Amino acid sequence: MQEEINSQIIKTIGEHGEEIYMKLQEVVNVGGKDYALLSVVEDDTLPTSDNDEDELIIMKMNKTEDECTFEVIEDDDEFNFVAQAITDSDDLEEED
Repeated sequence: MQEEINSQIIKTIGEHGEEIYMKLQEVVNVGGKDYALLSVVEDDTLPTSDNDEDELIIMKMNKTEDECTFEVIEDDDEFNFVAQAITDSDDLEEED
């Protein structure tokens, strides 16, 4: 999977060779690893408004000195662990 970061927009190539643009919403650290919360956007420009209804996509981040890549979380247990940690974190923020 090929990705590049341009501001907060990430361009990736989908399973069928199509270009997909995603907005980087947030980076979270769970269990010592970084994960990106992304939402699909129409093109390579930032949307003019944020929509809380957007479906979030969680991807694992792999950073090196030169680049940052994103990969799909294939392990169901890892995905569920990360999703639960994000949900728990959101619940704590709402209580404040």
